Amino acid sequence: MHPYRSHTCGALSREHVGENVRLSGWVHRKRDHGGVLFVDLRDHYGITQIVADSDSAALPLLESVRVESVVTIEGVVKARNEATVNANLATGAIEVFAKAATVLSAAEELPMPVAGEQEYPEDIRLRYRFLDLRRETLHANIVTRTRIISDMRRRMEGAGFTEYSTPILTASSPEGARDFLVPSRIHAGKFYALPQAPQQYKQLLMVAGFDRYFQIAPCFRDEDPRADRLPGEFYQLDLEMSFVTQEEVWETMEPVIGGVFEAFAEGKPVTPVGQFPRIPYDEAMLKYGSDKPDLRNPLIITDVSHHFTQSGFGLFEKIVGGGGVVRAIPAPGTADKSRKFFDEMNDWARAEGHAGLGYVTRKGGEFGGPIAKNHGTEGMAALYAELGLGENDGLFFAAGKADQAAKLAGLARNRVAAQLGLVEEGTYKLCWIVDFPFYEWDEDNKKVEFSHNPFSMPQGGMDALTNQDPLTIKAFQYDLVCNGYEIASGSIRNQSPETMVKAFEIVGLTKADVEERFGGLYRAFQYGAPPHGGMAAGVDRIVMLLCGAQNLREITLFPMNQRAEDLLMGAPSPAEPKQLRELNIRVVEQPKG
Repeated sequence: MHPYRSHTCGALSREHVGENVRLSGWVHRKRDHGGVLFVDLRDHYGITQIVADSDSAALPLLESVRVESVVTIEGVVKARNEATVNANLATGAIEVFAKAATVLSAAEELPMPVAGEQEYPEDIRLRYRFLDLRRETLHANIVTRTRIISDMRRRMEGAGFTEYSTPILTASSPEGARDFLVPSRIHAGKFYALPQAPQQYKQLLMVAGFDRYFQIAPCFRDEDPRADRLPGEFYQLDLEMSFVTQEEVWETMEPVIGGVFEAFAEGKPVTPVGQFPRIPYDEAMLKYGSDKPDLRNPLIITDVSHHFTQSGFGLFEKIVGGGGVVRAIPAPGTADKSRKFFDEMNDWARAEGHAGLGYVTRKGGEFGGPIAKNHGTEGMAALYAELGLGENDGLFFAAGKADQAAKLAGLARNRVAAQLGLVEEGTYKLCWIVDFPFYEWDEDNKKVEFSHNPFSMPQGGMDALTNQDPLTIKAFQYDLVCNGYEIASGSIRNQSPETMVKAFEIVGLTKADVEERFGGLYRAFQYGAPPHGGMAAGVDRIVMLLCGAQNLREITLFPMNQRAEDLLMGAPSPAEPKQLRELNIRVVEQPKG
């Protein structure tokens, strides 16, 4: 028999009754029933109940050992009686009577519990992540993550893609988030950068003739952490295709991403492959107030500015007259809600930094609130008829500049739906957001900037760049969204060197700047570049959605905290003086205060 185990802790069943077995694992729980000790023994595969009584030589040792100690148990498999069968365990029909036990590694007193799923301070969980990872839900999430990535690889290979690995040490990119810089010892005063994404490399692979590339790629960005992105690093399913239109990218990737969701949704409904809605960016911002709409929410935002061009409600009339907009968010079936519900929504909007959230109440056909009083019953009735609202439906208003009103309306749409229980839980609704603006106005610097990916192809090509107002140009750019999260982003690329230079000139860069900053790509495009496009899907976000987690730290092995610190390994840490000298670096302390 193997020195540590004949079976895993998830393998035994009634067919093994009467067999002598050897199991090894962690002491998960102990229960003393007056001379009879029950021990749940856990390993990666499951839990087996161990029983020891006064007839067992293992009893004294098992009574004294702490939970989370690693032990080996030798014993005989016995059937549980029907009253004690645990249907929640794969091994719940049997137990092992311990004849001998050996402690392989004794555990100290635990800084946090492993058994159970109770909340515990994050700093403790991350400092003792090796204990945290033993907990059932987190352990299962990590296993699911691995299975999802394996499934992605299988589907990509089935779609004709080949996995290639791109460099980790690369050149700094002046676009996007901050780079993580790596000093060069050999080239004093110069730095490599960790890749924010394999964007340029995968385009170069298309120029090199590899046609269909993919990679589960690590990406590094020195940006502030948030719930849907981990600090430091994240992983994406990166891909690129040659000789394709954006429609072909969508048709190729819907079966991959949709298939992954269907495989791991555990029976929850998923938007069928081939039926992902394609929503233009402008429509998404109007109807949902977001370019990553949650389609489980049935509420639709409507622009009602034309109702207030001449209105007794002077504030809205002034906003519309000054070039602003008024957006309406329905609140169906709120006749039974008190005035407090509406006032609290207004207070919430102010706490979010907005001027406020106007509202109208309606009960049995009677309108209520200052807006309705000043706008008039006839005007409100016309507005309600246009929106298709009923006699017991309320209405909220977001007013101001178009971008500000859209943002507030989008946040209010989500909050109203959540408060009223309208969000369709237990389903995955996916959609494409298409036709993104190529450029946007940077108010702080008073200049035109790229709104998304500077390597995208502008719709209309060189003609659009030469003859159109830059802020009206759309890009062959698209995002894939699920339940309010952007889970993928991509585009058809600009493979013309002349068009590339013109696109960057509009944001203030010269041809010399393009040659210096994107020299590899720029040179490559002059030697025969195929039309190409692709996307990158966020592995971490997809896993988070499929695991039902609320935070990426719940699906990641060794994450950093919100201050971008690895509490387990103690990173970042100071470098030794010798290391700094070798790298020709001197640390300059920042002035205090």
